[in-house]
Amino acid sequence: MSQFPEALKYTKDHEWVSINGDTATVGITDFAQHELGDIVYVEVDTVGSSLSHGDVFGTVEAVKTVSDLFMPVSGEILELNKALESEPELVNNDPFGKGWMIKIKLSNASEADGLLSSADYQKLVEA
Repeated sequence: MSQFPEALKYTKDHEWVSINGDTATVGITDFAQHELGDIVYVEVDTVGSSLSHGDVFGTVEAVKTVSDLFMPVSGEILELNKALESEPELVNNDPFGKGWMIKIKLSNASEADGLLSSADYQKLVEA
């Protein structure tokens, strides 16, 4: 069964967001990693770029498919989780912890108000 940590915000595209001040940490949800299956590669070549909400910031490659990763909020991509280069399976094993993907410097913090709560995201994936 999927997990839905209440401290996080979520997108309809199955990313999670943890906001601390003007920095957001982003990854994909437990539900998403289950749907994708074994993750073999995470590609993010947008570090240093400023992207808008909804833009593609990278891709995640699983054994069966490649899926785009979408910006949950606008901002500058500060950092990629370097551990994923050698251990992409961290996304499967610990999607809300060691499997985080990027950190963003928020350009419009109010966009976070449009993200889904844990309960709303759970309703979306269980519908």
